[in-house]
Amino acid sequence: MSEKEVLDILGKKVALGESAKVSFNVAKLHTQNTIDVPVIIERSKKPGPTVLITAGIHGDEVNGVEIVRQVISKGINKPKKGTIICVPVINAFGFVHMDRLFPDGRDLNRVFPGSKNGSLASRVAHKLMTEIVPHADLILDFHTGGADRFNSAHIRIVKGELVLDELAQVFGAPFIFYSKNLNKSFRNSCYKLGIPMLLFEGGKSFHIDNTITNTGVNGVKRVLHHLEMLNRKFKVSRPKKEVLKIDESKWVRAKYSGMFRPTINVNSKVEKGDVIGNITDPYGSFNHFVKAPNSGYVFNVNESPIIYQGDAIFHISTKLED
Repeated sequence: MSEKEVLDILGKKVALGESAKVSFNVAKLHTQNTIDVPVIIERSKKPGPTVLITAGIHGDEVNGVEIVRQVISKGINKPKKGTIICVPVINAFGFVHMDRLFPDGRDLNRVFPGSKNGSLASRVAHKLMTEIVPHADLILDFHTGGADRFNSAHIRIVKGELVLDELAQVFGAPFIFYSKNLNKSFRNSCYKLGIPMLLFEGGKSFHIDNTITNTGVNGVKRVLHHLEMLNRKFKVSRPKKEVLKIDESKWVRAKYSGMFRPTINVNSKVEKGDVIGNITDPYGSFNHFVKAPNSGYVFNVNESPIIYQGDAIFHISTKLED
């Protein structure tokens, strides 16, 4: 068999038309127990692109894990041509404890491309970047908002990349958010390797939202259909609304500490001066109305009932791309 016909990944050789489940692990727990990270590989008999679908870089971002789980359980990951590699939970250590970070206290998404002899998180990043990522022609990476901060479903990409722009439009999330690649992030490391990545954000930590997961799964199907990889048995729906491109945005921060209640929903369009929430105290003596500082779309809402002065409570677009 030629090199293209055999995928050599994590010590396993997978030929065209074959399926495989291999383990991705780099270390043991302090109890000497291993935590295996399953890598699910599905290959068509017909050659084609290789798509890597990942989630769970942060252990508490369950919504992204659920999207990849559905992709696998529904058989969407069985391609008409090419190869689909799924890693539903990269940070299995954090997932077990519902913790964003690694046991060594590090944020996995801030240690890429990692080091063979570095910290636990750094070793995982290094193995991912050296043994899995180089096989990919495209990566779909699924994330979730932070604790209590609910993100609208959106795709994050850098501006000015025509391939990413096209694929983000095809994905069909409500928003495309142009943001710079963060130093030492998974996205930035893949960008430096020349491997395109769509980073999906949606929902909040410790929570599974059906609307968000449906958007993610439908987006995967649209991208695979665009690449002529989606099995014919799956139907592809068009996005319900036009995809909006957010070029610039602004966080609205709390001017006071207190009990917080947003009065608008994520995805809402607001006008400058609109009341979008209120901050009160437990004693009924104080009520501050939060007003939109500008017109735009709200694509993140803080759902925590208790906030402190300076907390980010809304994320609103300030400039849309044509």
